Amino acid sequence: MTELRRACPSATAADLAVPPPQLRLIVDQAALAANWRALAALSGRAETGAAVKADCYGLGIDTCAPVLLAAGCRSFFVAHWSEVRALAAHVPAEAIAVLHGPMSAADCAFARACGAVPVINSLDQARLWNATGGGRCHLMIDTGINRLGIAPAEAGDPAIAALEIDILMSHLASADEDSAMNARQAELLRALAPAIPHRRVSLANSAGIALGERFAFDLTRPGLALYGGVPRGELAPHIRPVARIEAQLLQCREIGAGESVGYNAAFTAAAPMRIGTVAIGYADGFLRQRGPGNALLHQGRALPILGKVSMDMVVVDLGPAPDLAAGEWVEVPWNLADAGQAGGLSPYELLTTIGPRLRRC
Repeated sequence: MTELRRACPSATAADLAVPPPQLRLIVDQAALAANWRALAALSGRAETGAAVKADCYGLGIDTCAPVLLAAGCRSFFVAHWSEVRALAAHVPAEAIAVLHGPMSAADCAFARACGAVPVINSLDQARLWNATGGGRCHLMIDTGINRLGIAPAEAGDPAIAALEIDILMSHLASADEDSAMNARQAELLRALAPAIPHRRVSLANSAGIALGERFAFDLTRPGLALYGGVPRGELAPHIRPVARIEAQLLQCREIGAGESVGYNAAFTAAAPMRIGTVAIGYADGFLRQRGPGNALLHQGRALPILGKVSMDMVVVDLGPAPDLAAGEWVEVPWNLADAGQAGGLSPYELLTTIGPRLRRC
């Protein structure tokens, strides 16, 4: 504050507009809505929900949740109780399911106070929920992924029978592959369902929707495909890109043959060249493995990345775009359907590693 007043002696922090960011995360809300509607159509008679955990996979609850609600979504899934408040600002709390379930009496009290619905994942969680008053819940049953969920052998336990289960759910382990495991999981869930009182059954994630009607059950739970990812080729004609990222060119300079760029002198110029420093780095989710062999873009021109990605900056070769100057904007490839530009990251990682500076843009 003292430094700010020295620089602007007649102003206070409250008086000053925040300078524009040097990063842009652009979310195509029309594409997001279109993706949900496409997945709902592919789900047939099943209701279509939305996985909105991890801040809508990095694209922002405040940006995405109202769009999904307006498109017709009525069931929303988060992982942590800490995600409920932000989502409940946009959708009815009773439409929110918390996948990790209750770990304490405090979790149970919070659920009942706000209306969010716990997903019960174990006999211990079932007993805890019942002991603290019970009420509407969902139940995860493990059919082969061995992460969360009660074992099939536990389906007849008295603690499960005492639950008021709305959605009986499981999760596919290999839906993005042509695996025999997909059918085994679906058939196991179908066989177990009559033994557990419930209202609805849910299994399919984004890739599961592409597997067809017998995987849809009563409710599908797409995530990645909502935000532009294509986990199976069958979805490609239906899914539109949603996220676009741009960064500002901070500085341009000439370097001579033999001069190096960045940490550890990872790149050395073989001849004189013009380079540019761009305002994005691994703190923004542009991780170091996306550096070597990759490029940023300007109007279709590829600007090869030189040297290591820094925390806040990356350096590019401006030879293909000699007209560029400091202050101009370049595109940061973030096409989730293009594995070649991902630097070894999965589409899930490309989204969920988006840094907080971009999310505030």
